[in-house]
Amino acid sequence: MRVAIVENTRVTEAGQVGIALAEAGATPATFRAFDGEPLPDFDAFDALVVFGGEQNARDDEKHPYLPDLAKLMRRFGDSGKAVLGICLGSQLLARAYGGENLIGSAPEFGWRSIGRTEAGKADPVLSAMPDCFLSFQWHDDTFTLPEGAAHLAENEAARHQAFRIGRAAYGFQFHFEANRHVVRNWMTHFPDLIERKAPGWLARHPELEPTDGALSDEAGLEIARAWVRQIEPA
Repeated sequence: MRVAIVENTRVTEAGQVGIALAEAGATPATFRAFDGEPLPDFDAFDALVVFGGEQNARDDEKHPYLPDLAKLMRRFGDSGKAVLGICLGSQLLARAYGGENLIGSAPEFGWRSIGRTEAGKADPVLSAMPDCFLSFQWHDDTFTLPEGAAHLAENEAARHQAFRIGRAAYGFQFHFEANRHVVRNWMTHFPDLIERKAPGWLARHPELEPTDGALSDEAGLEIARAWVRQIEPA
């Protein structure tokens, strides 16, 4: 089970996705696209993971690899190979299939509630979740659903929280990979940014982590395991 992981920023951790891949005996390979590394070879991998970043999905001038990454995600998806786009990755997947990227229109931060849609209840991945669950959010942008996409999850801040294209190309706006360790690492690297984004959240973190953080970790690992089950090794 060969899985390509594309990183879009210097502080990237696989979190719950990494745990689920290790449990399944997968062989991951990481590509730091933001740092100039080439994108993965389509033929060499059974699945593609694209994580988040501070750039937006249309920031081609500063990050000229983004159009090619979107095309690669679509190539994986069209072939039936499993794709996982998280945060920026979900926005790029929407772009790849003709969705509109809505820049700065849906700011959201912290552990937030997310609800499944009717399509989500029947989906191979989201069926592992209860109708309402917690996950970590950190985004400003959102997107319109591409034509033919299954709308899987939503909340008040961003209606399009999760979608699927074809057999197993998934976009998740929320950071289900971000377990409590990952969140604490983000706090260490970006305290000023977090305080501007959500004033007072850092001070409240110690009371939130044992409750909301624990529930989010549990949900995130179930989603990660369910997505990994969609990978079909060649």
